[in-house]
Amino acid sequence: MLLTSFYWDNLIHFGMGPRKGADGKVVFALPMGNAKLPGIAAADIGKCAYGVFRGGRQHIGKYVAIAGEQLTGSEMAAALSKTLGQPVTYQAMPFDAYRKLGFPGADDLGNMFQFKHDFPQVFCGPRDPRIARAMNPSLMTFAQWLEANRSKLPVQ
Repeated sequence: MLLTSFYWDNLIHFGMGPRKGADGKVVFALPMGNAKLPGIAAADIGKCAYGVFRGGRQHIGKYVAIAGEQLTGSEMAAALSKTLGQPVTYQAMPFDAYRKLGFPGADDLGNMFQFKHDFPQVFCGPRDPRIARAMNPSLMTFAQWLEANRSKLPVQ
């Protein structure tokens, strides 16, 4: 069973990327408080899955959890700042506020983020980036993913 992490691609395709506030400042908001969020490039998931198959019998009947890195919202905002060439500030959103954003799946995503925040040992613990890197030596860091996707990052 392959257990993935937060897809960094959500910053492009799912509207979770940084946004300009009414004051013109760029804010990156997630309901994670100061907890670390294991993340991965979507393109690396298939490569890690291939690594599981290459591993043969050692993975039969086991859970394999993958992540490119485990970063706090502030660490992600710092990397976004460097890539975008402008200050990006992390804003920790309350879980209930996220659930009330009104888009399809907001409730489910709010619950998902709360679980990841409230149970770091269950979610972060097994998602050691060294495991994913052993299966996929070209595994991207968040900074590498940002650089590769700089032109796709919407800052609204």
